[in-house]
Amino acid sequence: MNTAFKLIALMTALIPILALGQDSDLRAQLLAMPVTPDLGGLTTRPVATMDAFTFVAANATPEHRKAFSRGNAVFIALWMPTPGGNPAFEGLGPLFNRNSCFDCHLQNGRGKAPDGPKQTLDSSLVRVSVPGFDPNGGPNPVPVYGDQIRNRAIEGVPPEAQPTISWTETKGKYADGTKFTLRAPTIKITNPGYGPYPRDVMTSFRVSNPVIGLGLIDSVPESTLEALADPDDKDGDGISGQANRVFDMTTKTKRIGRFGWKSNIASLRHQNANAALTDMGVSTPTLPMDLCRPTQDACAAAARKAKPTTGSEITPEQFEDVTLYMQLLAVPRQRGSELPDVQRGERVFRDMGCAACHMPTLMTSPDAALPELRDQTFHPFTDLLLHDMGEGLADHRPDWLASGSEWRTTPLWGIGLTAKVSGHTYMLHDGRARGIAEAILWHGGEAEAAKEKFRTAPKATREDLLAFLNSI
Repeated sequence: MNTAFKLIALMTALIPILALGQDSDLRAQLLAMPVTPDLGGLTTRPVATMDAFTFVAANATPEHRKAFSRGNAVFIALWMPTPGGNPAFEGLGPLFNRNSCFDCHLQNGRGKAPDGPKQTLDSSLVRVSVPGFDPNGGPNPVPVYGDQIRNRAIEGVPPEAQPTISWTETKGKYADGTKFTLRAPTIKITNPGYGPYPRDVMTSFRVSNPVIGLGLIDSVPESTLEALADPDDKDGDGISGQANRVFDMTTKTKRIGRFGWKSNIASLRHQNANAALTDMGVSTPTLPMDLCRPTQDACAAAARKAKPTTGSEITPEQFEDVTLYMQLLAVPRQRGSELPDVQRGERVFRDMGCAACHMPTLMTSPDAALPELRDQTFHPFTDLLLHDMGEGLADHRPDWLASGSEWRTTPLWGIGLTAKVSGHTYMLHDGRARGIAEAILWHGGEAEAAKEKFRTAPKATREDLLAFLNSI
């Protein structure tokens, strides 16, 4: 292609992007942009194997590829209690859920819910709180225990409890008579290590999220999320997404949340620091503390004994590397975009109203933290907003502005690779859905109409939609 034709092609590609600044209806403009197979923009990698979620962004610089490799070493490291024989990865606990980031995010993919009460929670956990708010307006921690149950501890320290999960099934039918079953979890807190939990404790069972494309999500301007929000449903379409506003420990200010099942974390740096502390008990430069509550005497004594003489357990250099690793994890390319059923399925996705919340296209800021993430048009299939999903999915546990029935729209990219990467197809915030169809059938509230269109559609139409979703 000669230079003139390249310039024409470039300007043609820029027309919809330039129009975003000229049209006040950002949502309509983004919805009008075509979805390309490069779901992660220039970061996309054409991979579809078991390790599809582990590659560095295709456009990463040589310098950042080296930092990515160092960050991967931190991410997969097995942290040990102090002293543990390897000072680079000491400081686990005293209370923790897992001793490696990789253990919760195996192959960087989706966590698996236990099949019953005899299985431990390995890539899942239970959030807890009591009515009210903390001083910053977030969930009110449980006295003695905090806001998450740590089911493991170092030697000599009692774990906080051993949550168990059991399942209750209900039956349903598609309009054509095809039967299905749905399951919902029941949480039981057993063996509390520091006294009984209060009667008014609120619980929420969560599985871990895939970690691809987080740098792109972190680079979407807050102004975009504000423009997409419609908390009062002023356009009358039945969709009233709202932005969660949370306290960001990295800036010490309230910001729009975008990470977590309820958008309760505002930045990737805070997400990484929070996960290290709450899941592994490992302190970072952002959160240089331990989690022992005042009445957890054995925990507090162990923490004092193991406290670093200076700084945090994750060094500033390690934290920068693992943050860059999370920023530059590539998104796999769509597969089979040329197939007729996939193309029909994308039309069904839009016609059923799925795209109203699962926004196909977003764009990053021109001043994103890394050059690889700047000015990217990408396709995560989320608006990153909170939506009321109805009583069926409600956990009845508020989280900042999120009510007990509101959840962040989950990014759908990579969903079709779940079985390959994670070895299962459990979906939704608590892994209750055993596949994409069950996940759709659990939708309620603002998504009730779209769910019913799926349930009442002919089998061939349902299969086309599933073909599309399995392609992304």
